[in-house]
Amino acid sequence: MPAAPSHPPARPFFLQAKPGKRFCLYHPPQGATRGMVLHLPAHAEEMNKSRRMVARQARLLAQHGIGVLQLDLYGCGDSEGDAADARWDIWRADAECALAWLRTQADIAPTLWGLRLGALLALDVARKRNDLASLLLWQPVTDGAAYLTQFLRLKLAADMLAAGKGEAGGVDALRRRLAEGAALEIAGYALAPALAAAIDDIALAGMVRPECAVQWLDVVPQAGRAMPQARAAAAARCVEQGWQLSTQTIHGPAFWSSQEITEAPALLDASLALLMKEPA
Repeated sequence: MPAAPSHPPARPFFLQAKPGKRFCLYHPPQGATRGMVLHLPAHAEEMNKSRRMVARQARLLAQHGIGVLQLDLYGCGDSEGDAADARWDIWRADAECALAWLRTQADIAPTLWGLRLGALLALDVARKRNDLASLLLWQPVTDGAAYLTQFLRLKLAADMLAAGKGEAGGVDALRRRLAEGAALEIAGYALAPALAAAIDDIALAGMVRPECAVQWLDVVPQAGRAMPQARAAAAARCVEQGWQLSTQTIHGPAFWSSQEITEAPALLDASLALLMKEPA
């Protein structure tokens, strides 16, 4: 990679959306603009664990002429709204609003860069658009129901530690409480029944084929290790359905879920290389 020049600091601002405003951090491109990217973050604690990686990637892209808009979705991060009020439809509208803002900065087809649950959101947004340059997916969640189960298990584990026992009936009981309209507090994040139901219903398998190319990057713990079989099969099914999908494994730690804040430098370089190949 060429040496990266310095670049202006990121510009924080609040973007008017509905309802309320969203906190954004814009990394303007330095020099000639090669591309524009909207980042859709991971969910809950995974978003916090990923902040350093996302910030590093955004700065690196901006240094090479690719502007990046980081967006805190409704009820998340520094945006308005409580986590209990977050809804999938609002998040999708947030992404549309942010894409419209990006087009005011440069008349360039934007890329959607989604991380974990944000990758599913990116795919959901892309199904109704034909003006995207590409999709960059970092460790995408492929099945919302499985992700929700994993998230609910965090509550069971926390209850076990706090009181020596978890919810009677396990995950199924928590799902019943959500179905009955009860919000849950999980690892410090409120989860509303409506959002849980939306996450439960969304999966890669049900996605409409995007009109643009999709780059899927998975992080693996050992160099040269292949993508896990189930994820590789999910990607293969997309290709069979005509997706312009490429997959790549990158050696590094699971920074979105590790106990300490960690980084996967190879993922940054791989993402930059992919986006630099796209037409300016």
